[in-house]
Amino acid sequence: MLVGKELLDKARSLSNRPEDDIARGCGYVGPSGRLLKKSFYRALVEAKAAAQGWQLPKSSSSSSGGSRGRQADFRTRVHGNGNLLIGHAYTRRLGLEPGQEFKIELQRDSGMIVLQQMDQDQP
Repeated sequence: MLVGKELLDKARSLSNRPEDDIARGCGYVGPSGRLLKKSFYRALVEAKAAAQGWQLPKSSSSSSGGSRGRQADFRTRVHGNGNLLIGHAYTRRLGLEPGQEFKIELQRDSGMIVLQQMDQDQP
């Protein structure tokens, strides 16, 4: 993926082509072949700002640092089928591993759900 002056030069040379072709020509294609438009546009803005001598505000998802994807906000809701989903971000943060078993304890007065890890010898 091109960045900086190289990105600007290549984008200018392809300026008569559709935007998707420009991004593809600059190398903004993922491993699956999907076009990485957001990364391309972000890199293009950063390159133009650098060329103009502008200082952009630092972002936690800057193209140099990589994107962390969706961030867990520790909220969930009951789905229409009655299921309550606890996603990977939460289980990873708790250090839970696939195959671990838990007893679910409900505390109705506070509305809390408590997970108690089951021991291997516990039925």
